Amino acid sequence: MRTFDAIMIGAGQAGPPLAARLAGNGMTVALIERKLLGGTCVNVGCTPTKTLVASAKVAHMARRASDFGITLPVGPLIDMARVKARTQAVVAASRASLQTWLDGMPGLTLIHAQARFMGPNRLEVAGEEIAAPRIFLNVGARPARPDLPGIGDVPTLTSTTILDLDRVPAHLAVVGGSYIGLEIAQMYRRFGAEVTVIERADRLISREDPEISEAIRAILEAEGVHVRTDADCIGFAPHVKGATVRVNCAAGAPEVVASDVLVAVGRTPNTDDLGLQAAGITLDARGYIPVNDCLETATPGIWALGDCNGRGAFTHTAWNDYEIVAANLLDGADRKVSDRIPAYALYIDPPLGRVGLTETQARAAGHDILLASRPMTRVGRAVERDETQGLMKAVVDATTGRILGAAILGIEGDEAVHSVLNMMHAGADYRTLQWAVPVHPTVSELIPTLMGDLKPA
Repeated sequence: MRTFDAIMIGAGQAGPPLAARLAGNGMTVALIERKLLGGTCVNVGCTPTKTLVASAKVAHMARRASDFGITLPVGPLIDMARVKARTQAVVAASRASLQTWLDGMPGLTLIHAQARFMGPNRLEVAGEEIAAPRIFLNVGARPARPDLPGIGDVPTLTSTTILDLDRVPAHLAVVGGSYIGLEIAQMYRRFGAEVTVIERADRLISREDPEISEAIRAILEAEGVHVRTDADCIGFAPHVKGATVRVNCAAGAPEVVASDVLVAVGRTPNTDDLGLQAAGITLDARGYIPVNDCLETATPGIWALGDCNGRGAFTHTAWNDYEIVAANLLDGADRKVSDRIPAYALYIDPPLGRVGLTETQARAAGHDILLASRPMTRVGRAVERDETQGLMKAVVDATTGRILGAAILGIEGDEAVHSVLNMMHAGADYRTLQWAVPVHPTVSELIPTLMGDLKPA
């Protein structure tokens, strides 16, 4: 039996950097990956999807060229084979860079195989037993497959398998009106597909405040995306053109006929084939590995990082998980997940940048709040670029002046929101941000103005 000082299972966003920190501190480390280095983000998440979003943006702007006084002889011709090839090249380059880094790392043993626990500190890997006093799980998640009527009777795509398409669907039905589904819906609409989004809830992205959800719907519908909410009777059946998707049993057109169906209704952690019982770890009801505020599991010497722990489903939260564990183990720190301010983005165009609490969440938490909202039509950068859809919104605690949260849905909102995030992280109140002097003309320059508009709500 080979022994190591530490074993890392999964080479996603948290695994390799933590392996590097441990190895750099003189430990022998085994990094086990059964599929592709880089995990979800590099292979089937951020890197490929944002590369596709960029191609779709170019097609969209080409169609809008005359709005800017530019005349093109013909409209854009979409070559999906080349779009796919460009995406694959970006992914391959990122994965190759990671491979080169790991191959040259002293103290690291990279193993391409499935791992399964034989005990709290022992694993079976490719027929061999290995052990370590510290084991870190960074096994990620995969697209969920809901138990919907008829789903096994028709071909369906996931956010992973749709990346293999080298054609534009005639009509793409997207089941799921949240982050992944909406990004792909707009992308393929811009590539030329007819697209229908089908969402069980009464609005898109129901975790956001209602006006944000409504603005997102307006953005998509303005581009020709069909949106069906209150879809309380979703089911599937074969059709000569592809598939029939049942939408609603009470109101509206009851069915959508689509050439292709994307099911984007969440993700499932990759925790079902690790033999975690042998390690004394019991999963929660959704299949996640319970961890404490320092990402330790119930079994001493085992940590869970990234998507599999249910404490964040983003690349940046997985990276922060690595930072927390490394700081606590190697730097004598006492960092916690609860210190993290939640932030994320929705990469439709224009994007949504979100940080902290929504208005709804702030009220539910009992805060007496101040609110401010500003349409993007009153942002110079948006007007100059003729991209005035969306709004920015701030939520502040009326008693302390602390910023509770913000949303910027609009051009460069995913970048501008960081000025709010940084002030929240620094513990500054809104008056500090209100008197900043930002650069003109930018989106961020309107954030101090937004803070000046705060009123009791």
